[in-house]
Amino acid sequence: MNQSSDAIPTVRLKNAWKSSHPWIFQRLVEKPAQRPKPGSIVDVVGVDGEWIGRGFYNGHSRIAVRVLETDHRVPVDAGWFSRKIAAAVELRREVLDLDAVSDAWRVVHSEGDGISGLVVDRYADLLVVEFFSAGAFRHREWIFEALREQFPGCRFHAFADEHVQKQESFDYRGSEPAAPAVITEHGVKFRADPAGAHKTGFFADQRENRQWLSQHVEGRRVLDLCCNTGGFAVYSAVRGASEVVGVDIDADVIEIAKGNAKLNGVRPRFVQADIFPWLRDASNAGEQFDVVILDPAKMTRDREQVIPALKKYLDMNKLALGVVKPGGLFATFSCTGLVSEEQFLDMLRRAAFYSNRTVQVLKVSGAGPDHPFLAQVQESRYLKAVFCRVLD
Repeated sequence: MNQSSDAIPTVRLKNAWKSSHPWIFQRLVEKPAQRPKPGSIVDVVGVDGEWIGRGFYNGHSRIAVRVLETDHRVPVDAGWFSRKIAAAVELRREVLDLDAVSDAWRVVHSEGDGISGLVVDRYADLLVVEFFSAGAFRHREWIFEALREQFPGCRFHAFADEHVQKQESFDYRGSEPAAPAVITEHGVKFRADPAGAHKTGFFADQRENRQWLSQHVEGRRVLDLCCNTGGFAVYSAVRGASEVVGVDIDADVIEIAKGNAKLNGVRPRFVQADIFPWLRDASNAGEQFDVVILDPAKMTRDREQVIPALKKYLDMNKLALGVVKPGGLFATFSCTGLVSEEQFLDMLRRAAFYSNRTVQVLKVSGAGPDHPFLAQVQESRYLKAVFCRVLD
């Protein structure tokens, strides 16, 4: 149910508030006498009664308030969502000109586009909507309506991860599974299947990284580790690599990767295996590759598990560096938001030391520009990409 714009509840802060960050944590907020339902829109006032902002309230979440609007004259209603989503689409289409290179891009990137807890990805005519906050979920009809205005005739696949529903205290079984879409990115085709084995069907955040690396693979032997649905592997094969091997532990995504290769008329070799024993065997056999890609899944969502996650990154990067031919390229990634770029680069330094290789960093990157983050909200910046030359 969407909330009407009249009779907005007010919540009061316990301490002075000077931050421009949109998140206000539970410990800073007085418990309202009548607690609004999770995701309700509220006005926020400071200890002295001054109006601070308007946003989603959730008394069950660690984040009590997600500030959306700081102009007291502007109501957060259907028109507000319509304007926000229109501005997000204008950035992608008019400023970034993404339609010229792909029909798959992120439409809304949560705080980066001013709608906390909402992520929308576009795959041709299919929009995948993911809710990370009770507020975005509660006002989903306004969101769907605003998206239809920008993408007439679009289809929806909507969902929320179970851990998010638990944290944010809402229940959502998700929409009916949508049929897959075939998208094109820099001339390479992929099947995006959000209802299948893979979270949103396709990782558009790696678009620029795939394109950059694929310009350096012609005539070379390429290894794509944790290849998932074959993004880097298929690009490499299309761009003229002499041999491409993709390895992933998940048999379902290997099948999707094979389908993506077929869409483009190329034949990388995909192997269903755990990369740790596979790399040890490859190293023992003296296997070497001109280009090695390592793009594992998110390691943790728990701050207490960051050190173990870094240890796992260290172990897999050490092994991957061992199969890079001297002078070859190594592209290593982390999509674990809790791991900082500084920590990731330090892990790579240690991996190079332990594997007795010299790593010459050529480029440090992240997600594409359709994944913007606000300077004061670093939490929206999650993907780390490091491109290196490996020397003995």
